[in-house]
Amino acid sequence: MTYQTALLTLALTAFSAATGYAASLIHLPLPFMLGSLICSGTIAVFFAPRLPANYRFPMKIRTVFMVIIGVMIGTRVTADLLSSIPSMLLSFTMLTLFVFVAHGMNYMIFRRIGGYDRPTAFYSGTPGGLMESLALGEEAGADVAILTMQQFMRIIAVITMVPLGLSMWYGAPVGSASGQSLARAGADLHALPLVLLIGLGGMWIGTKIHLPAAQLTGPMLAAAIVTVSGAADLPLPQWLINLSQVVIGTSLGMRFAGLNGSLMIRAAWLTVLSVGGMLALGTLCALALTQLTDTPFDVLLISFAPGGVTEMGLVALSLHANPAIVTLHHIYRIILTVLEMSVMARFRPMNKP
Repeated sequence: MTYQTALLTLALTAFSAATGYAASLIHLPLPFMLGSLICSGTIAVFFAPRLPANYRFPMKIRTVFMVIIGVMIGTRVTADLLSSIPSMLLSFTMLTLFVFVAHGMNYMIFRRIGGYDRPTAFYSGTPGGLMESLALGEEAGADVAILTMQQFMRIIAVITMVPLGLSMWYGAPVGSASGQSLARAGADLHALPLVLLIGLGGMWIGTKIHLPAAQLTGPMLAAAIVTVSGAADLPLPQWLINLSQVVIGTSLGMRFAGLNGSLMIRAAWLTVLSVGGMLALGTLCALALTQLTDTPFDVLLISFAPGGVTEMGLVALSLHANPAIVTLHHIYRIILTVLEMSVMARFRPMNKP
């Protein structure tokens, strides 16, 4: 990394952190991630010509903070939660149906209404597997700029609409907007070396066995094993969780470089159709499952919301539900989505018309 790249990265992160803090003051959902994404995305869209040529946010820095988030979520997995997995089989079955129906619906929206070519429409419509969708879409010849924008807008829309919708339903903020956190009160940095060791080790193993989103799921599984076994305690302070969200949000926002206003407007209303349809479908699934299981409707709804694993975990916490239950559903959704599009890519290649 050059001195110029390091200085620019530091400046972008500082501006994004300030925007994230402002977002927290007005109680936006997932404020440090969403605020930083808005800040860096605005810079990428409107000031890209003033940035150094070919500047990219350093992925190694982003990876370290993704590892921290993964460990944080993994520490919420308990032995009691694992023993309850058989009781989730019905909701996992419904989630399987949700993934296939949602992907098919999204493909039709992006292909027929949006006018995207086949690979761009197919990989823009996946209800999960962000990085895998981008990688496979690029290999298939999709428009990477449009694909990136649609996938990020899906996540932004979900982490915004679901907490805001539930906040209006309950008449009070939920999730991170209510001050909920997955970090432990009073935690300091004494466990950080162990957190990084376990997290990076989990990421390495996850990458070797081809886990989807291995930067997140590998550390999450490794931390879960350590926590459930009682081998170590892995507390993390809130400010470090906030900083992790700022770095991740900043890196995501910088991917909007090169996009213009008309493309973003079209992507925005297509996102409203796509996410609105998926949330309606998820609501129907949640309503059906409330008749067949003892799981509350709101917990099921956030378990089916297609995006924002961390924010959905925070919403679950504000509803006095174990965020790891919600996270397990989202990890299953991501794994299933990656398997589905990988099989489709292998046996029915998406070629441009």
